[in-house]
Amino acid sequence: MTTFDDKLVPLLGKKSADALEAGLGLTTVGELLRHYPRRYDERGKLTEIAGLELGEHVTVQAKVKSARQRRMKSRSGELLEAVITDGTSDLHLVFFGRGSRKVERELLPGRKAMFAGKVGVFNGKLQLAHPDYEILDGAEGGAEGGAASGADNAAASKFAEAFIPVYPAAQGIQSWNIARCVEQVLAVWDGVPDEQDPLPPSLRAERGLVPLEKALRDIHRPDGWAAVAVAQQRLKWDEAMAVQLALAQRRRSATARPAPACPPRDGLIRDAFDARLPFQLTAGQREVGEQIARDLSGEHPMNRLLQGEVGSGKTMVALRAMLQVVDAGRQAAMLAPTEVLAAQHARSLRDLLGDLAQAGELGGAEHATRVTLLTGSMPAAQRKKALLEIVTGQAGIVVGTHALIQDKVEFADLGLVVVDEQHRFGVEQRAALSGRAGGVTPHVLVMTATPIPRTVAMTVYGDLEVSALRELPQGRSPISTSVVPVAEKPQWLDRAWQRIHEEVAKGHQVYVVCPRIGDGESDGEEPPKGEDDRRPPLAVVDVANRLAAGPLKGLRVDILHGRMAPDDKDAVMRAFAANEVQVLVATTVVEVGVNVPNATVMVIMDADRFGVSQLHQLRGRVGRGSAPGLCLLVTEVPEGTSTMQRLRAVESTLDGFELAQLDLELRREGDILGAAQSGTRSGLKMLSLLRDEDVITAARAVAQRVVDEDPDLRAHPGLASLVAGLLDEERAEYLEKA
Repeated sequence: MTTFDDKLVPLLGKKSADALEAGLGLTTVGELLRHYPRRYDERGKLTEIAGLELGEHVTVQAKVKSARQRRMKSRSGELLEAVITDGTSDLHLVFFGRGSRKVERELLPGRKAMFAGKVGVFNGKLQLAHPDYEILDGAEGGAEGGAASGADNAAASKFAEAFIPVYPAAQGIQSWNIARCVEQVLAVWDGVPDEQDPLPPSLRAERGLVPLEKALRDIHRPDGWAAVAVAQQRLKWDEAMAVQLALAQRRRSATARPAPACPPRDGLIRDAFDARLPFQLTAGQREVGEQIARDLSGEHPMNRLLQGEVGSGKTMVALRAMLQVVDAGRQAAMLAPTEVLAAQHARSLRDLLGDLAQAGELGGAEHATRVTLLTGSMPAAQRKKALLEIVTGQAGIVVGTHALIQDKVEFADLGLVVVDEQHRFGVEQRAALSGRAGGVTPHVLVMTATPIPRTVAMTVYGDLEVSALRELPQGRSPISTSVVPVAEKPQWLDRAWQRIHEEVAKGHQVYVVCPRIGDGESDGEEPPKGEDDRRPPLAVVDVANRLAAGPLKGLRVDILHGRMAPDDKDAVMRAFAANEVQVLVATTVVEVGVNVPNATVMVIMDADRFGVSQLHQLRGRVGRGSAPGLCLLVTEVPEGTSTMQRLRAVESTLDGFELAQLDLELRREGDILGAAQSGTRSGLKMLSLLRDEDVITAARAVAQRVVDEDPDLRAHPGLASLVAGLLDEERAEYLEKA
């Protein structure tokens, strides 16, 4: 019998099995059969070229428009330049070396073929460099140097069928290779006996779902669009149930634990703080504050996600929650993702509280507490003092990085943990903290400035209650955003540097953000572009040197990145906050929490290399004072690409919730969970968080019902195997930590 667990080598041969493992991480029959087609091409129907994603490995069906040989300009040898079309848009191909002569004989104008490769850009035009290809109109295809070989008669006849499954592919293993491997495996696979189908018969009958074996055969070899739809619906339910069962189990275990009850107390620090506020809380802040106050009063742990626009006042909500906990005689800890941000939070909390944060000091208020900072790189004497304040309870509010949950840190009575922009805070960390909270589990409040669509909240943050702040406090200045298309309008970048001089002349400051750090050894010249690929992403060190010696000469320029020593980072941020640094060239270390109201301009270099939500968060660092903010998105990508579409969307709106929905629409399916966000394997391959809200909602209800009746799924071994199979250890851990 051939089962899900069988290895692929005996079935496919070592060469094909090795290619599947190296390119896609597929080693068993089950993994290959769960590697679903991304789409289906109908024979003769050309793939839409407009909107291809830069850097993505794509497979397109297109018609050859032209192919011509020429000598290379920068080095000896020849190359073949070809143009393929879908009838509306063109895509350029380039082939290098002696094999290009053979390619020229095969890629005749008018011929249709499948082409596969990584989308790049050269001279402002989308291109595939040395792509693999498979001729679809009778001739054998291929190019030298790792391209596809000609199909045998059986495989060629498969390609002649109406439906061509197009699989997520990788270097060294193309979609058509995967299709042939699937064909071989399906021919010997013994299927799934009905009693081993992970979804119970009652659920399949209730939802009209086909058996797993039929779904898997039809998803790879459908006989029509109706079969595709039926198979997809069944496989979506597998994924939705796996995720929702895991989350339902998490919710159940969370509510079963005791928590330190922290009801509000009148006449103490929080009331004193509220009485001093120089402004009114927004309606959203008041509403969310009341929700959190009720949660903190309970005897089961709060697990709440607070999402809100950059500048919507999440820190104020969190501080009032921490003060409620302090008033109840317990401690609150605030975790930040970086030491720079932790130090800034500690300073800003002290500034907000004033003498309310000066317990035991001359001039301290009658009812006061102490804000203590603890980071991993503090000098020994400072660290010892901080640890003493924490263990004795003198520190009502403790701010730090994950150094706070190390073994040596002991809290007197921990009641609340606030996690700022660090979602991977889960079961191990909660267990570590509960050991320091007298055997109870602290309440947890996770804050994010990245708005989250409802389906993502149900799927990724499904064990958390979700609150949202949608309105901005009064006094926030508007931010205008403009795309700077360097390839088409290089003079716009010159104008951007002039604008920086103008802002600095007014006394303002500027961020310049780059995708990477750099090694500091560059001579300042931009890395050369190859004829077949994009240049490396711009680096902080190189850009800072180039700007200081060139367009921003005369301004005080400094750098900030994650590899700097903590003291150096803190010194730079203090200098920037004091306007001793006029232009700060940084990585995304400035993305969250950094608050310099005098900064009015942010220039994001290689903006196409950042996500929509990240760009939105970055630009939220400007316009935080009385002067309006300006964000410039510098890019070399051409118009008409989906990448430029993303940048134009960021340019057109300041609504983070709208952008979050757009970000979801533009993502490839299945890149939501865990480490698979940047990889090829994911727990969500079929389920669309954008289009399948009905399936997610229904599966959530079914999963909750099942877990209420059978928490450990002992009576449902199929469902238990579904959770274990689709949510491997790493991904399950991610869900725990969401």
